[in-house]
Amino acid sequence: MGRNLPLITPFKLGKFSLSHRVVLAPMSRDRSFHGVPQEHAILYYSQRTSLGGLLISEATKVTDSAQRYPHSPGIWSEEQVEAWKPIVDAVHEKGGIFFCQLWHVGRQSHYNFRSGDPIPSFSLSQPNSVDVAELSIASRLKTDEIPLAVEDFRLAARNAINAGFDGVEVHAAYGLIDQFLKDHVNYRDDEYGGTLENRCRFAMQVLEAVVDEVGADRVGIRLSPYGHYGGAGDSNPEALATFMAESLNRHSILYCHAIEPRTKRTMEEKGGVMRGLLPMRQAFTGTFIAAGGYDCDDGNKAVEESYADLIAYGKLFLANPDLPRRFELGAPLNMYDRATFYIPDPDIGYTDYPFLDY
Repeated sequence: MGRNLPLITPFKLGKFSLSHRVVLAPMSRDRSFHGVPQEHAILYYSQRTSLGGLLISEATKVTDSAQRYPHSPGIWSEEQVEAWKPIVDAVHEKGGIFFCQLWHVGRQSHYNFRSGDPIPSFSLSQPNSVDVAELSIASRLKTDEIPLAVEDFRLAARNAINAGFDGVEVHAAYGLIDQFLKDHVNYRDDEYGGTLENRCRFAMQVLEAVVDEVGADRVGIRLSPYGHYGGAGDSNPEALATFMAESLNRHSILYCHAIEPRTKRTMEEKGGVMRGLLPMRQAFTGTFIAAGGYDCDDGNKAVEESYADLIAYGKLFLANPDLPRRFELGAPLNMYDRATFYIPDPDIGYTDYPFLDY
């Protein structure tokens, strides 16, 4: 008999009925050759599907200029749409709800993926930036080019729905959108730089385009206001977090998915669930998903105390395809192997993690 756990309770996510609150977090897996999802992804996602469970796909590129990793999937071409269809079907056959995460990496892309063409970005790269120097020098998007980037997201959202996905998650936690949001890397002097409103303008334009294309009830967004990925940090992340949350409310999107500003060290010092996202949670009026280092206990605590509605799990779900069941039974967890996170093998570190045998 299962335990009575807040994580293993039903939740109504808009028109979707979830049987539990354990979400498969989006995780890059680097196994989509030439940008096209492969057949082995059918088994991978199917393994992690439970009846009434929410899955968010790995970061999926909205255009060929958005590549950061050599074997990450895209959703900009008909070939990619067709390749996603059997993967989505496999999730639906097991009663899962599947959202496609839409991503443009911005200045984190690499020349090798575009035959030497400049990488479109929010701004010119910061001088002496090691992160960027190891990749490529970005070509600043001109103000009149930004609508083209917005259209890339719109088309990708349309393609995702055509592939059968139940909805889309705009990836604004890392990459191009995040680089517009953060004042440590956004040096623009037009209407997309400077003030909070200006720095958030591109994110909101993308969101508006995607909502217009597929409907607010099919749209979520992932944010990391406290993150520093690729050098993209902010001088006042709490102000950014609350401003974005309040802006999202105007569009009544399905959910906001945010990454905790915490580390293992701070967790050990303070214990339990850090409340770093609390101002954002309080400002946002829709469904709130928290992610970042959660285990079963602090996930239960977060849900029980209404700190979050749902909890997204990455590494633990990667290594435990039946994670919700293990949580319910209090069963031991498989250990994940970091060395196999991003290798292109279609089985090792991908579909070979064992299930419970009871």
